[in-house]
Amino acid sequence: MSSSKGLPYFFNNQTKQSSWDAPSELSQQEIDSLPGAKEYLNGKGGAAGAHAGQSNITRTKEEAIEILRGYQAQINGSQEKFAELATLHSDCSSHSNGGDLGWFGRGQMQKPFEDAAYGLEPGQISDIISSDSGVHLVLRTA
Repeated sequence: MSSSKGLPYFFNNQTKQSSWDAPSELSQQEIDSLPGAKEYLNGKGGAAGAHAGQSNITRTKEEAIEILRGYQAQINGSQEKFAELATLHSDCSSHSNGGDLGWFGRGQMQKPFEDAAYGLEPGQISDIISSDSGVHLVLRTA
């Protein structure tokens, strides 16, 4: 369940990929039997409010990028400010840890996120990147 949107998402433990859409290998019956399916999932196996103009999206990608630009200016290279803003504003469940995802290896994150993280030196913060999960700032800690 997304802590900020209050919507379910699907996470593949093998590929470490998350998606608003149900995995294609799940039957409609399996999807309907998931906890919260009646309340949150539409009849097509996707999550309600995920993308493509559904009603729970509160801003455009361009608006989200503009907000992140403001955060970049506030962060100005400060790991402490990054953690503070992540705690207050991140949609990721890592917000409770100041945005800290912990250690992860290659192939465990969505490719654009992974490429950004591995392209940084420890202590560096990325420019805004885009993945299937949204837009992000990435701070490499180790």
